[in-house]
Amino acid sequence: MKNLHIFMILISVLILFSGCFPIEISEDDLKSDVKEGPKLYWFIPDGMRSDPDLFNIFEWADQGHLPNIKKMMDKGSYGYSIPTFPSHTPTNFASLLTGTYPKTHGVADGPMHVEGRPLNKVAIGGFSSVAKKVDPIWITLEENGNDVFLMSMPGSTPPELDKGTTVRGRWGGWGADFHALNFESELDFEQRKKQGRGNRLFFFGPELTQYIGSDEPSGWSLNPMSFSPAKELTMTGWGSTIYAYVYDSTNDSKVSYDRILLSQDKVNKIDVLEKNEWSKWVPVKLKWGEFDVDSHAKINLIKLDNDGFFRIRIFYNNINEYNVQPSNVALELVDGVGPMVDFVDNFPPQLIYYGEDKQTFLDEMHMSFDWHTDSISYVIDNYNPDVVIHDIYSPNQMLTSRWWLGYIDPVSLRYNEVDNETRQQLSSEVLDMYKRLDVMVGNIMNNTDDDTVIVLSSDHGAVPLNKWVMLNNFFADKGWLKFEIDKETGEPVIDWDNSQVIYLKMDNVYIDPQGLGGNWTRASGLEYDELRSEVITALSELEDDSNGIKPVKSVVKWEDVREYLDLPEDRVGDLVVANVAGYGWNEEMTTNKQIFETPLKTGYKQAIYANETKGMWTPFIIMGPGIKKNNKLLNPIEMVDQYPTIMKSLDYKIPEHVEGRILGEVFE
Repeated sequence: MKNLHIFMILISVLILFSGCFPIEISEDDLKSDVKEGPKLYWFIPDGMRSDPDLFNIFEWADQGHLPNIKKMMDKGSYGYSIPTFPSHTPTNFASLLTGTYPKTHGVADGPMHVEGRPLNKVAIGGFSSVAKKVDPIWITLEENGNDVFLMSMPGSTPPELDKGTTVRGRWGGWGADFHALNFESELDFEQRKKQGRGNRLFFFGPELTQYIGSDEPSGWSLNPMSFSPAKELTMTGWGSTIYAYVYDSTNDSKVSYDRILLSQDKVNKIDVLEKNEWSKWVPVKLKWGEFDVDSHAKINLIKLDNDGFFRIRIFYNNINEYNVQPSNVALELVDGVGPMVDFVDNFPPQLIYYGEDKQTFLDEMHMSFDWHTDSISYVIDNYNPDVVIHDIYSPNQMLTSRWWLGYIDPVSLRYNEVDNETRQQLSSEVLDMYKRLDVMVGNIMNNTDDDTVIVLSSDHGAVPLNKWVMLNNFFADKGWLKFEIDKETGEPVIDWDNSQVIYLKMDNVYIDPQGLGGNWTRASGLEYDELRSEVITALSELEDDSNGIKPVKSVVKWEDVREYLDLPEDRVGDLVVANVAGYGWNEEMTTNKQIFETPLKTGYKQAIYANETKGMWTPFIIMGPGIKKNNKLLNPIEMVDQYPTIMKSLDYKIPEHVEGRILGEVFE
């Protein structure tokens, strides 16, 4: 009895003083499972042109072609948005996601050069998250307690989210990224020489097309009947080899190669393909440095001529444990949605050289839309994020490719090269791409609730590219640039020490009368001023002899770019050059030093004044709690206006660095 009495006293004491003992409770334990306030789904297709003249998506929506975008218009506010200069992806995504101009966020270009680093290498990649000088919206939203999911977002890698999910941020120099590869008959390497640096990822990375020979088959257990001598191809990409057995099944008494059999070991069959066919997905093990990466590959027979000339494409699953954070999400997405086809083709484009490339492009583009469409419901169902920011790059790839824009936009010099029936077919294919975007919009709306702010916007449009202007050939002809062409690859070898002027993407001219070799520092002095004036005059007088058009729209000195172009002075060349729409600067060099060249691709977007070129405009549609319905904006807005408007719709404080204005006209 005495022991029981003592026990009861102890219990009473513990209850009485329980509040005095510290109990560890994490910040996460204090959070509710349900976030207060609206959620956000911001869909930002890359290169989604939208203008009142030709790509009038609001009119298409009213006509019934884009029913889900029509629903967004009815339920929200909509209008056009004008990109910042130089009107291409990394700069405008940074402007959208920070609400600031390039002079503030610091992303002036894709490849950027800074003092103290040599010009023959990129010092800062504009697609990298570390290129931005101010925080993007996803950091601010995460700090406000949101679970953020980023899908294929430029500028999101290396990952900046502490708790959210980052899936394959494009070209941020982070993680294992395996780009699609083409394998083509080597012949005499003339095609390789024509490509020059255009065969390399971003013109300086790994080769995107490999030119290979064929051998007599050896060691095959699989031996389909061939009525012409069979050939063996060895296609090795990213450390993985796939063999192709090329044969003639026709029995037509002629050499008529028509099929390939695919295998990883010459024993087990992957697939048999005829022209234009794709294989199933096959597991492969790829190499990333010292790491083995489990992945998948899908093979397409682009072209196989009777004589055995071949062109084969291998597409590699775009996600793996090394380019998704947290890494487990990669396998979950592959299991739930399938191997990722993020976007079609590469940069620079590879599917532009043969007529058969067009069908491969369309197939691959459709696969990319299928994957991104299916990912919407999977991500929301399985991760239930508060914020999704989602990009798909395929629209840009279509409008800047060879096959479409130059033949459907009347301002193009190539517009009349096709008949009306062909033009209607091409226009229909482009409209079909917009319909696929519309399906994605519908899937977003079907998988979100009325308390979600949904935004549709883009980074830039695209306009016809009539001619390349080979500025470095021009500078070489003036004696300012010294180079030779590699006889094997067609790539230029620049004599930096003895070169005084060079153009580097996308709009920069670097000048030093003492030579551009070594670590670059900005020159100064009388000799520099005189040479820079000479270059300005030469650029201003440059003229296309075929039509008398001067392709240079403006030339701005580095010390004036902040005032006139909203660019940062420390990440531009000595001159920044803007081009007249229809002409585009090209960094490549050729032996003949030809200055004007008609390119294969027919669309582009770089170094154009978007405020003067409606084809560069993009859509802006916002719907959700507190947003005016069926409200068309009277005037185009600036890219930087979207960020503060979205933050206002979510009822969050807008960071001090933001330079855009809240669009008061979209709120009820």
